[in-house]
Amino acid sequence: MEASTVLKGQPIYRRARAVGINPNYWYPVFWADQLKPEEVVSVRVWESSLALYRDANGDVNALADACPHKGVELHQGEVHGNNLVCPYHGWEFDQEGQCVSIPYYPKEQKLPCAQARRYPTREAYGIVWVFPGDAELAEHQPLPEVPQYNQPGWFMVRIPGHFQAHFSICNENTMDVFHGFLHKDLQGWYDPKLLNLKQDDNSVSADYQVSYKGFLSKLLGLGTKGSDSSTRNVSIRYQYPHYATALESVSSLYLMRLPIGPTETKSFSLMFLKLPLPQWLLTGPVARMLEKVILNSIFLKFLHQDVEMMESEQRNYSIDPHRNYVEVNPAIIALQRVIVSQYEHLEVSHSSSLEAAKESSIPPSQEVSNGMLV
Repeated sequence: MEASTVLKGQPIYRRARAVGINPNYWYPVFWADQLKPEEVVSVRVWESSLALYRDANGDVNALADACPHKGVELHQGEVHGNNLVCPYHGWEFDQEGQCVSIPYYPKEQKLPCAQARRYPTREAYGIVWVFPGDAELAEHQPLPEVPQYNQPGWFMVRIPGHFQAHFSICNENTMDVFHGFLHKDLQGWYDPKLLNLKQDDNSVSADYQVSYKGFLSKLLGLGTKGSDSSTRNVSIRYQYPHYATALESVSSLYLMRLPIGPTETKSFSLMFLKLPLPQWLLTGPVARMLEKVILNSIFLKFLHQDVEMMESEQRNYSIDPHRNYVEVNPAIIALQRVIVSQYEHLEVSHSSSLEAAKESSIPPSQEVSNGMLV
């Protein structure tokens, strides 16, 4: 049964849990400094496996993780110069995925037309990005903007996330400032108020007023003289499929989302802080040590509490997808609408191309499977 048929007539929250991704965006797949020269790793983008490798020139390439010969996983192979070699029979594929060598094949014979699908890749902000959709659209689709990256005065903390939950559940957690109750033991935030909300076809912007006190307020220098409590404005922007949030001019979070499958999601987040510390503590080797301390002692504690809630939500949804829920935050409903509309727009576009192909008796060059072009 087609996804569009399944979704028809369902409440928006159920539809949000059932959709796949719009693949015509850039998705983060790996931390750039963790992909070593001539190393091959397996990554997944919405139920599709890719073999990611850094070639002899230092460039990152991504091919479908299945050899066109026997379907063996290419990430188990090895890098020869700029090419990827299958571990089974030694078939060698160039950066475009084209087979350029078969070790036992007669040299006088033309190589068979065997090609692994190539995915466009980019490196930016210390992250490797992959474009899983129509490759011709990749150059026209910009990456998220991160203006604080490598700028003086900002201290960056990388925050990795891995969740056994649908990406819509994870995205709702980021938009939902009202869950500060969960983090009360960590002295997080309290008394949130939604001030403004805007939604269009591919984005949701929400402005909240939030109060802080305790350790987090002291770390960020939020308190006023004689008090460690403060009330500030937080802006959250979901520009499908990623997030940018800002706590006035004090901190900014860029959360890049990687949907892996219906019940698995990753995130690659960059937190930028204006810390009231001497500059020598914010650069060089000392800064890397400080980053680990802040990550482990603060942000991962918040994240672990969020993970527990998101995965609990997913478990109950998996047990009973037809259970009814009540949502009172209009920002969450707006977010669900965008997630669903992005997927349904892809479905409509594909259906139109299929109809056009039928009418002209020309088979479509690409098919959509769960939101992925194959």
